[in-house]
Amino acid sequence: MEGGELKARDIMNRDVVTVRPDTSVEELGRLFIEKDIPGAPVVDEDGTLYGIVTENDLISKEKRLHIPTIIRVADAFIPIESDARVEQEIRRMAATSVGEICTRDVITVDEDTPVADIATIMTEKKIHLLPVLSDGRLVGIIGKKDVIRAISGGSTGS
Repeated sequence: MEGGELKARDIMNRDVVTVRPDTSVEELGRLFIEKDIPGAPVVDEDGTLYGIVTENDLISKEKRLHIPTIIRVADAFIPIESDARVEQEIRRMAATSVGEICTRDVITVDEDTPVADIATIMTEKKIHLLPVLSDGRLVGIIGKKDVIRAISGGSTGS
């Protein structure tokens, strides 16, 4: 790369595998395995970014939920009512479509975002996939391996 630091456009994958909100959870799992990807942007009918779904979303759908219904304080037993978080977890476990398990509040970058900023975002926000937008449209995706390759001086291959 001559004359400057690497930017998102230099390391992003342009061939983005996307899914729709109505994609089934089973279909999503097969796609992750077949394409060997850790996640995918979720787009609606007109290609607008709807959310992002990752292996972690799929795994957390399958986790066991232990809901304490009674708590003992001294000699009294106090029933615990379910809170919004517990209800959200129950909905997630019963989900059958991507739209029900994906993250809607998606952190994105644009094509000119420097790799150093991308690494900082991934580290501070604890995220592993960053969709790249141009004029509000999805144009690429960056994973942890893309950043590692770039900062270690490896070929980006894009």
